[in-house]
Amino acid sequence: MAVAAGPTGPIRVVVAKPGLDGHDRGAKVIARALRDGGMEVIYTGLHQTPEQIVDTAIQEDADAIGLSILSGAHNTLFAAVLDLLKQREAEDILVFGGGIIPEEDIAPLKEKGVAAIFTPGATTTAIVEWVRENVRQAAASGG
Repeated sequence: MAVAAGPTGPIRVVVAKPGLDGHDRGAKVIARALRDGGMEVIYTGLHQTPEQIVDTAIQEDADAIGLSILSGAHNTLFAAVLDLLKQREAEDILVFGGGIIPEEDIAPLKEKGVAAIFTPGATTTAIVEWVRENVRQAAASGG
């Protein structure tokens, strides 16, 4: 399989489970699919704070952060990650996510800067292709 090349090699994605949610099967499935798609994946594990996630993304020179949120705290957690990226001048890191997110919350999250939301039923193929296409577009446009 071809390697998904980012600006300096394979696309690097941090997959994270923020907050108190203890269910990470979906995050692990996505992490594996991204890895199998030729990307470098850093899975942070359960119960990560937004600060830990952003620290990891910056330290690992990530191109994107994928958040898996099932707890209902998606509005708060996505906003916190986006705010921290802005504070740390790392807004070039794309933020996407999925989980149990009501349809009516998706547009406001995108307005805040979340690049994409994948709801239950999204295929791993669709997610891998979205990351491949959108990280390349962001890199080609300078961020």
